Formats: sequence, structure tokens, C-alpha cells
Amino acid sequence: MKRIVFLLVTIISLSSLMNQAAAQTKIAHVNSQKLLDTLPSRKMAMKTLQEFETAGVSELKEMEDDLQKAYTKYVAEKDKLSPVMQQYEEERLQKKQYAMQQREQELQQQISNLGNDLNAPILKRVQKAVDIVSERKKLNYVIDETVTLYFKGGTDITAEVLTELLKLDAEETKK
Repeated sequence: MKRIVFLLVTIISLSSLMNQAAAQTKIAHVNSQKLLDTLPSRKMAMKTLQEFETAGVSELKEMEDDLQKAYTKYVAEKDKLSPVMQQYEEERLQKKQYAMQQREQELQQQISNLGNDLNAPILKRVQKAVDIVSERKKLNYVIDETVTLYFKGGTDITAEVLTELLKLDAEETKK
């Protein structure tokens, strides 16, 4: 009988300790996509990236048009060319096509790098704003809603983080 009473007291004590630990853990959530979509510096970064991408697409279109014209000219004159000249023209066309493919890869890499360069300071400001609000509210965890499959409960701190983020963004823009 003493063992059963001891076991019950132990279970109740452990349960009480676990509930206290869970109650002390403060969890909040934030919608990072909403933060980014609202941020003026993010909008400017996206515009800059879009302009760069548009210029790259235009450059590739010009290269493609040039290649197409050269190919059309080659097909029209192929019968009039000697075998050596045919081979020369085919190699020239292949080089143009290869150059176009290389440039496309370079542009894709440059777009990726530019995107990373533009987004890095923005993401740092988001993290700093989350840190400020988390410290103020004494939170243990902040979960991003946009990558969470399910959440119920917790505190939505998106509005507070957005306020801090807009302050940080305005300070950075002044510099």
C-alpha cells in the first residue's frame, strides 16, 4: 500500500512539474510573408531584381534573334557554300548557341546573387525586429506561420514585429 501511495505522489509531482515547465514556455507566431510584403525596402529590392532580370531577358532575346538570323541565312546559302565554308558556318552557329547558353547561365547566377545580396539586410532586420519583440514579451519561441503545418494557440506577434520592422527599415533607409 505504501508503494502505491508513493507511486501516486511521485506521478502527481512529476505531472505538476511538467505543467509548470510548459506554462513557463512562451510561444508566439509571426507571419514572415506578411512582414516582407509590407516592407518598403523589400518592395524596392524586388523592383531592382525585376529590372535586372528584364534587362537580362532582353539581352538573351537579342542573342537569340541574332542566332536565328544567322541560321536562316546559313540555310538559305548552304547549297552555294563549299564544304569547308559549310563547316565553318556551322561551327560559327554552334559557338553562338553555346555563347547564348553560357550567358543565360551567367545571368541566372547573377540574378540569384543579386537576390541574395538584396535580401540579406532585409532578413537581418526582420530577425532583429523579432528579437526586440521577443525580448520585450519574454518569449521562448517564435514560429513562422508560413512554414508551419499546424498551430493553435500562442500569441500572434506579427503586428508588433511589423511596427518594429518598419522603424528599423526607416532608420536603414535614412542612412
